[in-house]
Amino acid sequence: MVATKIIKFFNLIKEALRGDEHDYTQGNIRTAIFLLAIPMILELSLESVFALVDMFFVGKLGQNAIAVVGYTESMITIIYSLAIGLSTAATAIIARRVGEKDTEDASTSAAQALMISGVFSVVLSVVGVIYSDELLRFMGASDDVIAEGKSFTRIMFGSSAVIVYIFLINGIFRGAGNAALAMKSLWIASIINIVLDPLFIYGLYGWEGWGLEGAAIATCVGRGAGVAYQVFHMVKGSGIIKIKLSDFTPDWKIIKSMLQLAWPATFQFVIASGSWIVLTRLVADTGGTAASAGYQIAIRNVVFFILPAWGLSNAAATLIGQNLGANQVDRAEKSVMLATKYNAIFMSMVMAIFIFLSQPIVSFFTNDAEVIRIGVQALQIIGSGFIFYGIGMVMMQAMNGAGDTKTPTVINFVGFWLVQIPLAYFLTQYSGFGLEGAFWAVPIAETLIAVVAYYIFKQGRWKTIKV
Repeated sequence: MVATKIIKFFNLIKEALRGDEHDYTQGNIRTAIFLLAIPMILELSLESVFALVDMFFVGKLGQNAIAVVGYTESMITIIYSLAIGLSTAATAIIARRVGEKDTEDASTSAAQALMISGVFSVVLSVVGVIYSDELLRFMGASDDVIAEGKSFTRIMFGSSAVIVYIFLINGIFRGAGNAALAMKSLWIASIINIVLDPLFIYGLYGWEGWGLEGAAIATCVGRGAGVAYQVFHMVKGSGIIKIKLSDFTPDWKIIKSMLQLAWPATFQFVIASGSWIVLTRLVADTGGTAASAGYQIAIRNVVFFILPAWGLSNAAATLIGQNLGANQVDRAEKSVMLATKYNAIFMSMVMAIFIFLSQPIVSFFTNDAEVIRIGVQALQIIGSGFIFYGIGMVMMQAMNGAGDTKTPTVINFVGFWLVQIPLAYFLTQYSGFGLEGAFWAVPIAETLIAVVAYYIFKQGRWKTIKV
């Protein structure tokens, strides 16, 4: 019996990675979760590899380089927020259309999302390229850090389109239930980034490389290749989503619906990422460059493990959207609660890793004793609330997947801006906690968010949302 279960499990993994399309409105819920979650977890794990790979290679360039990457990535989270917001809207709408068996409207919705994203990407790129110095200074960077890192920041902002599109198009594929295709695009992007990073940073043979700027170029090229793969399958593929040129004719009804869902979802993540930007500045002001470097290493590892958990959350979003489209509300709720259980188990294991193995984890990225000390402290404290992060993520993404993007936005505003930031400021400035106060504010706020999100989800307002 054990052997049979093992064989079935590996067959399930093979099926999930193969990328076959399934009707997630029927059949075993546990199987549906795994078929969606396995490629989504791998997809988002690979997305987090970008951050860790850059930090690993850039870490050898010194404190200033680490700080530049940290400051820039903190600001780039605004772009991530827009990308995730648009992706959330696309997933909700397309999943609902797929559940209704309206694949033609699903493809048209995907094309409208691509047009909307293109406009926003251009605006973000222009602002980031022109004001790179000012943005770094706002984050608390010293003159030396700005001089060394402004080109890196310009390149990252200038390539906003590839960041937005790789998130958006993967959201489109997830809404259609093809999580494996989304995963493969990140495989391509990550592998190219891993190969090019050391080459572009340090050079080869007689060429000295581009240094810090090389890390930005490698990341942009990798993501660009992933987007090219996505676009090919949307245009030439044989799946549910197959975009035609006529789909790009503006459909104002779909555009309006997309923006109505996207703006609260975007602000939902702007609120969250904005709070992290403020926290980054608070750490820099309190502890200086060494504190910023240690904190950024810790945050990169936190993100590395949060993104896979987000994969399970995204599976819940797809399942709830498709099942609501098929008018199977009970099945939608059961899917979310089972995904919550799995995420809580996974995150509790991660929590143990961060608490007991933080020293070797942080030491892998730097040899600086002070940076290691602060990084270990941050990783242990922030990691102590991981089980609540997992629960809150599924609840929030489930409401997003149902089309209720406003409720999670309000929860995020209260949790991050009325609790986390004021608490972090008070603990660092007016108590004896110092830097630890900024770190402790994170698990406290995230726990509150998880409890409130769970309570509101159980109230069931999401069952009445129309998209």
